[in-house]
Amino acid sequence: MTMLDLQGKRGLVVGIANEHSIAYGCAKAFKEVGADLAVTYLNEKAEPHVRPLAIRLGSDLIMPCDLRKPGELEAVFDVIRERWGKLDFLLHSVAFAPREDLHARVVDCSAEGFALAMDVSCHSFIRMTKLAEPLMVEGGCLMTVTFFGAEKVVEHYNMMGPVKAALESSVRYMAAELGGKGIRVHALSPGAMATRAASGIDRFDELLARTAERAPTHHLVTVDDIGPCAAFLASDAARQLTGLTLYIDGGYHIVG
Repeated sequence: MTMLDLQGKRGLVVGIANEHSIAYGCAKAFKEVGADLAVTYLNEKAEPHVRPLAIRLGSDLIMPCDLRKPGELEAVFDVIRERWGKLDFLLHSVAFAPREDLHARVVDCSAEGFALAMDVSCHSFIRMTKLAEPLMVEGGCLMTVTFFGAEKVVEHYNMMGPVKAALESSVRYMAAELGGKGIRVHALSPGAMATRAASGIDRFDELLARTAERAPTHHLVTVDDIGPCAAFLASDAARQLTGLTLYIDGGYHIVG
């Protein structure tokens, strides 16, 4: 059990919006087992909500990162390279789709909306992986966040289903490509939960109720359930695991 220890490890957390964010639940768990963290916030509007949480986590590196702005992601990794010289793990917890496209049928979504959702929700993780690779000289762990709607049709999840399916496939391919360097790649797949990002899904309250009813545990997961699983994957205890889509959903995926 002492192997679940991130002392001396340094990680980047992208995607904290508030204290209810999956990214913040993971960041708390990383910190509790000894990791040093770099944290990003989306923009000036988001900074007042994120910076106090980053300070609570003891983060020295608190940086803006709008994935749609050229150069901002690269600037984050430049700072990490200059200040730390290495990176041990990374959490990508970012997704976006234009509301009008998200609420439309897949066959009706616009090419522009689909491309934007793919860029922010999927390709940005590939970009982060490419930037992190040279900093993970001793190996490392890269994690992103997906959802069951990537595998099965979830009513009202719409275009994000194909986008998350692409993300999960990217995880498997990058795990195969980077495994020889000791770099592991995973997707965390939490059950439906009340986060700000998920609230954009049409009729989301119905999905929450259906999930609680059908999950074998009959409970919705929380961000505090996700964090320890992410911390385990980032630790040396999980050094022989890679390419996983880890369901953290009270068993919903086996009956959903």
